[in-house]
Amino acid sequence: MKQSDIDLLRTQPIRPQSLLIGGKWRDASDGGRRDVISPIDGALLTTLTEGTQADVDAAVSAARAAFETGRWSRMAPAGRKAVLLKWAGLIEENALELAVLGVRDNGTEIGMALKAEPGSAAATLRFYAEAIDKVPGEIAPTGDDVLALVHRDPIGVVGAIVPWNFPLMIAAWKLGPALAAGNSVVLKPAETASLSLLRMAELGLEAGLPEGVLNVVTGAGPVVGQAMGLHTDIDVLAFTGSGATGRRLLEYSARSNMKHCYLELGGKSPNIVFADAPDLEVAAQVCANGIFRNSGQVCIAGSRLIVAESIREDFLARVVEIAGALKVGDPLDLQNDVGAVHSEAQLQGNLAMVEAARAAGGTVMGGGARIHEKSGGFYMSPAVIDGLGPEADIHRKEVFGPVLAAVSFKDEAEALALANATDFGLSGAVWTSDLSTAHRMTRGIKAGLLHVNTYGGSGVNVPMAGMKQSGNGVDKSLHALDKYVDLKTVWIKL
Repeated sequence: MKQSDIDLLRTQPIRPQSLLIGGKWRDASDGGRRDVISPIDGALLTTLTEGTQADVDAAVSAARAAFETGRWSRMAPAGRKAVLLKWAGLIEENALELAVLGVRDNGTEIGMALKAEPGSAAATLRFYAEAIDKVPGEIAPTGDDVLALVHRDPIGVVGAIVPWNFPLMIAAWKLGPALAAGNSVVLKPAETASLSLLRMAELGLEAGLPEGVLNVVTGAGPVVGQAMGLHTDIDVLAFTGSGATGRRLLEYSARSNMKHCYLELGGKSPNIVFADAPDLEVAAQVCANGIFRNSGQVCIAGSRLIVAESIREDFLARVVEIAGALKVGDPLDLQNDVGAVHSEAQLQGNLAMVEAARAAGGTVMGGGARIHEKSGGFYMSPAVIDGLGPEADIHRKEVFGPVLAAVSFKDEAEALALANATDFGLSGAVWTSDLSTAHRMTRGIKAGLLHVNTYGGSGVNVPMAGMKQSGNGVDKSLHALDKYVDLKTVWIKL
C-alpha cells in the first residue's frame, strides 16, 4: 500500500448512488436523496438515494420472487459456492478502492480499514462458500422400520441491517451464511456509511448473484429500518447496532409476523490487568489500542480498564503516555495512527460524556478534547478517565468513542465483580501469567468473546456472540448458519 495510490483514490469523484432492487439500480420511489458528508474534512462526497416504504416493499418482493423461483435457493451448493468465491476474489482485487471509499465515508484509519473491511469481508465470504457443501443434514437413529431425515432448508428472505463503523466486515457476517444457505437478502446499510457496501454489492452482481438475491435499500432507519422490521414477508432480521434500535426491532417483530430477530448490540468491555501479567508494557500498548484505534468506534472496544491496585499508578501513567503519543488525524494519511470520529453528532456525544465524568468528580488524565477543528473534520484526542466508582455512567454506558474509564481492584473476586457490573456482555480480556486465574476469570465473566493476554483479532471460524444486553444469536463460525435455516424432520415408514 502506497500513499500515492491512496491519494489518487481519495480524489476520485463519487457518482450519486442508487438502490439495488431485483438486480437493477434505481432511484427512490419519491426521488428522495440524502447528502453524504465526509468526517475527514466535513466536505460533501455525493448523495444517497433515500429509500421509502415502497422501496422496501419492492426489494422484499424481488427477494421473495428470487427465492421462490429457486434460481439461488435450489441451486446446488457447489454452484452457490462458485459465485461466492468469485465475489470474494473480486473484493480482494478491488480492496484498496473499497477501503479508501469506506474511509472517506466513515473515517476509519486506512491501515485498519484495509484489513478489517475488504480483507475481512472476502475472508468471510470465502469461509461460508467453502463450508456450505460440507454441512450435511442428518439421519437420526431409529428402528429398522423407520427412516428419519433432518433437512436444513433455507429460511427464505433475510433482512440485514448493519452499522457505520465496519460496514463491509459486519455485512459479510450476515451475507456470508445467509446467502450460502440459499436465502435471498434485503440489506440496509447505515445511512451515514453506505458507499463501500453499494460498491461491494455491484461486485456481487459481477460475480454472478442472480437478480433479486441481494437487494440494497439505503435510507433513514426510522423509515427503511422500520419498514423492514414490520414487513410480514421478511423471515429473519439480523441487526448490529444500538440497544435502543434493537428493542424497537423486537417490538416490530411482535407487531408483524414474529420474525426471528438476531441482535448484536453494544458493549462496555473490561480489560482486566493483574499484577502478574506476563509483560505489562505489552499489556499497556494493547489496552490502549483496544480502545483508541478507530477512535473507539468498535463494538468490542476495551472501554473499561480494571487494573490491580498494586500497579495502578504506574500502569495508568503508561497508558496515558501511549495515548498521548498516538497521531490522530487524516485517516487516509499513513503517518497517522487514529482517524476521525464518524460524525459531528457522535463527536459531540463523546465530548459530552467526558464533561459529565469531569463534572461528577472524575479526573481526565489526558485528551478528551476536539482537535483539528480547522480541517472541517471530526477529531478527538484519546481520553483516560480515573477517579470514579463503577456506578458512574462512564463505567456503565457505551460511549463509542476514544474514552477509557479506569478503576482498580484488590483481589480476584473484586475484579470479577467489577467486570460484571454492567448491563452488557460482549467482550473482555484478562492479563495474567496464572493459568488458573485465567480459567476462573474467563468462566466467571459474562461475555461472549474473551481474550487472555491479548485483545481482538479472533477469526471467522469462531463465534461472535453477546450475553445480557449485548444481544442474542451468533455471527461468524459455522454456528451462524443456524440463524438462516429451518430444520425440517421427515419421518418415513419403511
